[in-house]
Amino acid sequence: MSKKIAIKIMFGLLGAVLIYHFLIFFEFIPYDKVWAGRLKSVEEMKTFETFSILVNVFMITVMIIKYQNLQNQNPNRIIDILIWVFALFFSLNTFGNLFSQNILELIFGTLFTLIAAILCVLIAKKKK
Repeated sequence: MSKKIAIKIMFGLLGAVLIYHFLIFFEFIPYDKVWAGRLKSVEEMKTFETFSILVNVFMITVMIIKYQNLQNQNPNRIIDILIWVFALFFSLNTFGNLFSQNILELIFGTLFTLIAAILCVLIAKKKK
């Protein structure tokens, strides 16, 4: 799979996750059904979801920069390091999702984070 295709898939995944977090933030999805069922109040949910939304916007921004760098054949070591950090983040989240009390979050969250981790590795690794 090419890096450009992997980035396009990441755009789709991150976009879907961003929409999901907005649905939680605006309480279309009950907050007790997310974050492994550990949130205790609306205020706590708003804090967690605001952070999640900002992190997802940051990841999308990094992926946009990486995509532009690939088109211009302009490598950027900092962007590559950030994508490796994302791969680590998604890998750790994969294990965290395995302990969710919500079966949908356990299945879909684990699947999403595993796929995202693999895609980030494909995007960040150097060509041989």
